[in-house]
Amino acid sequence: MKAEIISVGTELLLGHTINTDAAHVARELSALGVDLLHVHVVGDNAGRLEAVLREALTRSDLVITTGGLGPTDDDLTKETVARVTGAPLEEDADSLERLKEYFGSRPMGANQRKQAFLPRGAVAFPNAVGTAPGCAVPAGDGKFVLLLPGPPSELLPMLRTGVTPFLQRYAHGAIASFMVRTFGIGEGAAAMRIKDLTDGANPTAATYATEGEMFVRVTAKADDPAAAEALAAPLVAAVRERLGDVVYGVNVAGLESVVLPELIRRGLTLTTAESCTGGLLAKRITDQPGASAVFGTGLVTYANEAKIRLLGVPEDMLRAHGAVSPEVARCMAENARTRYNSDFGLGITGIAGPDGGTPEKPVGLVYIALSAEDGVRLRVMRPQGRYLGRDWTRNRAASHALDLLRRYLFDLPPDLEQ
Repeated sequence: MKAEIISVGTELLLGHTINTDAAHVARELSALGVDLLHVHVVGDNAGRLEAVLREALTRSDLVITTGGLGPTDDDLTKETVARVTGAPLEEDADSLERLKEYFGSRPMGANQRKQAFLPRGAVAFPNAVGTAPGCAVPAGDGKFVLLLPGPPSELLPMLRTGVTPFLQRYAHGAIASFMVRTFGIGEGAAAMRIKDLTDGANPTAATYATEGEMFVRVTAKADDPAAAEALAAPLVAAVRERLGDVVYGVNVAGLESVVLPELIRRGLTLTTAESCTGGLLAKRITDQPGASAVFGTGLVTYANEAKIRLLGVPEDMLRAHGAVSPEVARCMAENARTRYNSDFGLGITGIAGPDGGTPEKPVGLVYIALSAEDGVRLRVMRPQGRYLGRDWTRNRAASHALDLLRRYLFDLPPDLEQ
């Protein structure tokens, strides 16, 4: 089955809203073994939407639209699909009843009621969160147009409970996809290590760069999910072996989603002391469920006075070496651990920029220290070429801290110079 996505909304073209809907739908199609050919973005213009929809139906079996199903005048997706498929809009009794339940004692205007009108012959997908139902509209020759709401909070439940069961009746085959996540290696270097592994047709392996990291996606297609996973497994193992200890997980969300479960499993506690990252490390830690079991204190000691008062960093150390120094980073980590009764302390101090740098201590220089019972490890994050901004520097520093702890927990070489 070949598919296309049409995301509708002028806000997408203006850059006011990021088109996450297309990514959500694409992942679902991939899991079903549906081949996605094109993704389009169209503004709130019925003529342009109609042109794109008609063209898509000439080459694809399935077209999925996102957005344009609401109660306002610029929500024109249903009307356009009805015109293209020749299916007039009719009031759907079940959708109307769900709308009445949603509004309860509140008044429901005519513009709200129009959301219950669907193209004739459509299969409705109830909206568990909002008001606009989705639907699957027959488009002739065994083809379908699926209409989904734009807000991700409404789209995602509808994908799971409505779209996937519907498409499973028509989709043939399955695609398994594995994301081999790494930290501490660039895309170019990784691509050279696995060059011969990327030549296959099924399964395939390809490198991708993300913000401060890179990953390898391994994809296989087979008759069913189990067969696709079995086909991909040897290639995933080969990629992991080639890349070595820079791989921190497969199909995981980030470094914190590996480090925190291991701390919880082993009953080990952590305190953080941050300067240039301003609490970003603590934020990433507390994003993980169950973090409270191992993370009791996160300190943001941005000013020297805070470092002295909350961490006991000696004033003469700050005067002699400066706040951005190996000595202060080590002291922050050690005192975070000992003062706050933790198994580990992480300390971060650096120059996030864009100003504040000197020839001896340039913008982008960050010291990250890990304190454990058997000593303190220090990693130096040095500027790498062109300055990529404050956010990039802070995020990368927090990732270095998590990676330093990951390597300790899993007994890997510390990789202290970056």
